[in-house]
Amino acid sequence: MRLEVSGQTHVGMKRNHNEDNLLLLPEERVFVVADGMGGHSSGEIASKIAVDEVGEFFRMTSQDQDITWPYKMDKQKNYDENRLAVAVKLANQRIFEKASAETKFKGMGTTIVTVYFAKDNEVVIGHVGDSRVYFFRDGQLRQITEDHSLLNDYLKAKKLTPEEIENFPHKNVIVRALGMKDNVVVDVNRVEPRPGDIFLLCSDGLSGMVTDEQIQTVLQNTKDLDKACAQLIDSANANGGNDNVTAVLARFEPA
Repeated sequence: MRLEVSGQTHVGMKRNHNEDNLLLLPEERVFVVADGMGGHSSGEIASKIAVDEVGEFFRMTSQDQDITWPYKMDKQKNYDENRLAVAVKLANQRIFEKASAETKFKGMGTTIVTVYFAKDNEVVIGHVGDSRVYFFRDGQLRQITEDHSLLNDYLKAKKLTPEEIENFPHKNVIVRALGMKDNVVVDVNRVEPRPGDIFLLCSDGLSGMVTDEQIQTVLQNTKDLDKACAQLIDSANANGGNDNVTAVLARFEPA
């Protein structure tokens, strides 16, 4: 398969440091965005551990497919789904251990979204938290992941009016993240890609500031992925830039 990839991150307009991290690992066909939390530099450290651990696990298992994994395989998932889920679980374990061992890192954590182009007919998506993965096909944008947030829990439990959603007091509260516990449930989805599909991984600094319609318009009108990433980040900042903003775009083309 052939992949075109671009990724950019920006501190935004309101924060003084960037707690987002991203990983572009085209040799393993794995891409990651992590949005750290914990204040000071802790969030940045948690998100860096997350992307590093996922990358290292994929490199290690690529070089030695018989290596022992730190977690058992889930029989409900195929090999590639398990590989991605275990990588994220390992990242969670590393963050939890560091937060438990050093007082200054207590309470740190991170969201994570991962996209793994396993083979020509399968893309595996894993996520924890409220960072998102979308895919763009035939001019239409669709969200693949489901936010692990208090707001989304309310939306699923009952219908909220647009005004209630706008004024919801706990929009930034997430109910699942890496580092919160010594184990974590990783949501895993699969997509069968088509030529020209674009996958967008982003922190909530983008999805919270730019509407799906605006994202779709950028991808409809901008074929160059570097320019599209820049436009998405510029749009988030133009709309207020309340948070760090990160975007990764990966376009799939069969070999």
